[in-house]
Amino acid sequence: MASDDDLPPGLPTSLLAAWGRHEPATRGPKRALSLDAIAAAGVAVADREGLAAVSMKRVADELGSKPMSLYRYLGSKEELLTLMVDRAGGVPPPPAPGETWREGLERWARGYRGALQAHPWVVRVPISGPPVTPNQIRWLEDALGSLRDTPLSGQEKLSVVLLVSGFVRNDASLEADIDEAAERAGVLVEQFMLGYGRLIARLTDPADFPHLHAAVATGALDDDDEGLEVEFEFGLRRVLDGIERLVQERSAGSTDSP
Repeated sequence: MASDDDLPPGLPTSLLAAWGRHEPATRGPKRALSLDAIAAAGVAVADREGLAAVSMKRVADELGSKPMSLYRYLGSKEELLTLMVDRAGGVPPPPAPGETWREGLERWARGYRGALQAHPWVVRVPISGPPVTPNQIRWLEDALGSLRDTPLSGQEKLSVVLLVSGFVRNDASLEADIDEAAERAGVLVEQFMLGYGRLIARLTDPADFPHLHAAVATGALDDDDEGLEVEFEFGLRRVLDGIERLVQERSAGSTDSP
């Protein structure tokens, strides 16, 4: 492990502490909290009340502490959110013995999706840069490990991870959007989705939108919430099919982009 002197300046103290590289300032009374406890309290608040409810004061209340006590560990709410996202994500599910690279990425994608479904507020936290927190790096390491025996270059492996993670996050964001829209409408998600096709049929003229009405007529737009699962599996297979094509081309010695 590199020394702290080798790290770039300006890193948040809370990030260094999360990696066990630096402890929060020791001024004042003996510390009664920990970064892990603070992040856990933030996750609990967000899970119950939504991301908008999270504040330094609200998390301090959850811990039975004072807001200023949190600032001995964190420099800002943004640092708190970063650690909350890392804790909510957990660690990737363990690989199965002898799994192929594709099986590994399937396991990884479904595990990541499950974490986002368990904590849908995570997709509302803006991404401010590449992963740097411990659990996020564990997810990255796991995905790269799945690709270790492929002929892809280092850059291609990272691009594959970005592609798959982007697909999963977009799917989870769409699901969270639909859940929130159904809640605002005061209906179950199933009712919300089942009414979509009928709504489109009534709003639009088949002469102007013949292809859309043809899709409506098949019932394709009248999915219940299980339709989201079908769409995820369809999309994941197509993404992995494209990656498999690239792996095959690299195995054949091709250097051309697909």
